[in-house]
Amino acid sequence: MAADIQNQTPVRAVARRFCLVLIKPSHYDDDGYVIQWMRSPIPSNSLASLFGLAKDCAERHILGDDVAIEIHAYDETNTRIRPERIAAMIEEAGAGLVMLAGVQSNQFPRALDLAKPLRARGIQVGVGGFHVSGVLAMLNGVDPDLDRAKAMGVSLFAGEAEGRLEETLRDAFTGQLKPLYNYMDDLPGIEGTPIPLMAVERAQRTAGGTTSFDAGRGCPYQCSFCTIINVQGRKSRRRSPDDVEHIVRTNYAQGLRAFFITDDNFARNKDWEAILDRIIKLREEEKFNISFIIQVDTLCHKLPNFVEKAGRAGVKRVFIGLENINPDNLAGAKKKQNKITEYRQMLLAWKTAGVITYAGYILGFPSDTYDSIMHDIDVIKRELPVDLLEFFYLTPLPGSEDHLKLHKAGAWLDPDLNKYDLNHICTPHPKMSREEWDRAYKGAWQRYYTVEHVETILRRVASTKANASNALFLITWFMGSINIEHIHPLEGGFLRKRARRDRRSGLPIEPIWSFYPKYAAEIAGKLVAWTALYVKLRRIYLRIKKDPQRYAYTDLAMTPVVDDELTTHELFSTGAAQAYVAKAKHIKEAQAGHANDAVPVEAAE
Repeated sequence: MAADIQNQTPVRAVARRFCLVLIKPSHYDDDGYVIQWMRSPIPSNSLASLFGLAKDCAERHILGDDVAIEIHAYDETNTRIRPERIAAMIEEAGAGLVMLAGVQSNQFPRALDLAKPLRARGIQVGVGGFHVSGVLAMLNGVDPDLDRAKAMGVSLFAGEAEGRLEETLRDAFTGQLKPLYNYMDDLPGIEGTPIPLMAVERAQRTAGGTTSFDAGRGCPYQCSFCTIINVQGRKSRRRSPDDVEHIVRTNYAQGLRAFFITDDNFARNKDWEAILDRIIKLREEEKFNISFIIQVDTLCHKLPNFVEKAGRAGVKRVFIGLENINPDNLAGAKKKQNKITEYRQMLLAWKTAGVITYAGYILGFPSDTYDSIMHDIDVIKRELPVDLLEFFYLTPLPGSEDHLKLHKAGAWLDPDLNKYDLNHICTPHPKMSREEWDRAYKGAWQRYYTVEHVETILRRVASTKANASNALFLITWFMGSINIEHIHPLEGGFLRKRARRDRRSGLPIEPIWSFYPKYAAEIAGKLVAWTALYVKLRRIYLRIKKDPQRYAYTDLAMTPVVDDELTTHELFSTGAAQAYVAKAKHIKEAQAGHANDAVPVEAAE
């Protein structure tokens, strides 16, 4: 495990040592094994943020000039965690703390399984992240799993660590760690604070060697299924353009070139233009070879210059919360900022900028049925120029308004937090049986990612001169994750690792004679399947690449937006869509009328 150490502060000639171990837990698959990869997907910003703060604390010697803080950071999605070795490290140092960072609801059972053997040896353990913060914010801390943590002597941390980590470390150093640190009512400003940091060795364990940082926190919208607004707040708190430039330069100096800006909605960061201008300057004047992935809303194209500057700044991929194409579903989830009349224009804007688009799509809104879901996916394939579509069950995540409403109503909610990963059914649907909903979810992936539609996607990407080879890689990743690994693409990775003894508590440890042959056969079979999938899709890509007419390709989705498409596109053919369009038209006409009333007659004429 020593090879997995992200960084250590230099140890001076000091009298005492304090060993701080930061761990981002993974969670269990349906067989009870930790989901772990040789190369994992997008890295944890929580881990990077906490490491940067801890490094600053160590450099300032907050525990005293004669105490060296040694920091070890691990991401369990790509590193096996051995609690007994961590305990030995802390015992050898004489003092220390294990902090389980950024723990989401689905990761909480695994976090407690990691904490249990550490607590048995008297090691201090703290856990923070969205589950703890969300439950404190919405349920006043009432949660059986939090009770389990408290009974084990695990300290809970709610809120954000900027300006607060010092208190926790000092308490741990004196052996007086509090049961709860609750800062939910006092979210800190993040401008000028220590930057998120991830060492090259850690970033190289992710696909594409990507690192992450948050340029801002908080979201102004009120989506009922979202936990971010209740954990990070609805007020924009952001790093300055100087901070972001410092982050990019620091990481670039250590060889990192790819960044994921983890803001839930970068388009609502009030400093988005100043930040993009700084990055553009780095790319165009100083020739920094850097690229970015960002997350935005469906109205980002309405911001003057946003899409164009994002493209110039090196944004290669953008994740968009499309969520649904039924206006009633969107309104019911308080996702009123999503306007289906803007979807095509927004996606075409990203196409023009040469950016690959991901879109999240939620299945299981109250009015959904199997047939309506299949119909909507067909409409999307024909009429919306989105590249990658990823599907999720509508999940009442602890910390969301949806969860709170169901909790208050006494509705059944699956008690197993491990299933709250958006990839499992956690509560009944009003129209579909569990079997129908499950069939709709699995069918959605198969319906969208047909070989024929994959060719359409690649032709659309190639026609805009965007990176079709990267699109090929991503499509292969998505299809293989679902069909071969049976894992959601956001949790997928390269070469699944599985440790025999790292199984969920309560499940039996498989004997050596059966585990390893089965594991070896599984790896071999999956490698063959992955290779066959890639070869099949690459043949399509090469055929398109050699096509001299590839730049002339067009289809219904790629045609420019025109005024009469409300009558020509099936996207607007449902009763809910027509009612929405009529209402939007009425509002637009009313606004135009008010505008004309305010204009002198001579000017209007």
